[in-house]
Amino acid sequence: MVSVTLKNITKKFGKFIALNNINLKIQEKEFMALLGPSGSGKSTLLYTIAGIYKPTSGKVYFDERDVTELPPKDRNVGLVFQNWALYPHMRVFKNIAFPLELKKAPKEEIEKKVKEVAKMLHIDHLLDRYPWQLSGGQQQRVAIARALVKEPDVLLLDEPLSNLDALLRIEVRAELKRLQKELGITAVYVTHDQAEALAMADRIAVIREGKILQVGTPDEVYHKPKYKFVGGFLGNPPMNFVEAEVENGYLRIYESRIPVPAQYKELIEKLDIKEVLLGFRPHDAEVVKGISEGLVGEVYSFEPLGREQIVTVSVNSGAFVKVFALEGEHFTFGEKVTVKIREDRIVLFDKKTEEALEFLEE
Repeated sequence: MVSVTLKNITKKFGKFIALNNINLKIQEKEFMALLGPSGSGKSTLLYTIAGIYKPTSGKVYFDERDVTELPPKDRNVGLVFQNWALYPHMRVFKNIAFPLELKKAPKEEIEKKVKEVAKMLHIDHLLDRYPWQLSGGQQQRVAIARALVKEPDVLLLDEPLSNLDALLRIEVRAELKRLQKELGITAVYVTHDQAEALAMADRIAVIREGKILQVGTPDEVYHKPKYKFVGGFLGNPPMNFVEAEVENGYLRIYESRIPVPAQYKELIEKLDIKEVLLGFRPHDAEVVKGISEGLVGEVYSFEPLGREQIVTVSVNSGAFVKVFALEGEHFTFGEKVTVKIREDRIVLFDKKTEEALEFLEE
């Protein structure tokens, strides 16, 4: 298996800049997720690694080998598309075998490899069927089998689960992660689904408007977002944000005052910051009835979710935060409550740049 290095990759379509000076190192045997909203450039980046798109400027390396000018067929990559792109007139066996037939591999080798990869993906009993006779999940496995049968150095997946229903997505993503680890293959996975990225990836690259905002483990990008956008894009519900003014060791949020978190005291003094955005995850706070020290507000709504519920609290007209509470707790609309936030999980962002304060020093 190989590592993939992208150096100063820029891709333009006419005047539109799809990728803007991308630098990224994907380690050997790593599962890297490219995460971002529609139109962010993540698929363009994947196709640049595949060789389908040639960068306007910059270099692509597999290990130390410059592959920037190589066509896809000479890069030994396996590519799985969003719509699976199976050949409807071919049986499953032929669909999987197609890359090997293009290479003019011996018939015995083709049969052996197709059966091996089909067994690995639990579709060995479907080899005589046509794609239209298969379920969505089975078709998706055939597409992955076709990508794997050629023993690629890099497996590239472009939102391969997006056409599956929710329950099947959860099942298949677990299988895909297990398979990638068993084979020890370098994988790059494009998705706009943050739950998929968090569940499957070793590291996540969050992309927005052709730029990589942050690269890190799922835990790092989730708990220590570099930008407000990253905190707001990951999580369901996403991170809460409220504006705050720094006053004498406190954060003043409308009528509420919260002590400046210990981890930010020195930094705020050093940077001489007067206004911040306070961010926190819904499960890193609790709702307490009545008014006390914390974020004071009124219950706006509550949504039961089985063993827990989401309570939306209005902390000022037009400003709302969401917090998880246990299902057994009862709230009434308009009730005065205080949101107690776990101090060590608070993230403070610069109000102008929307960058987390701890990254401003870098």
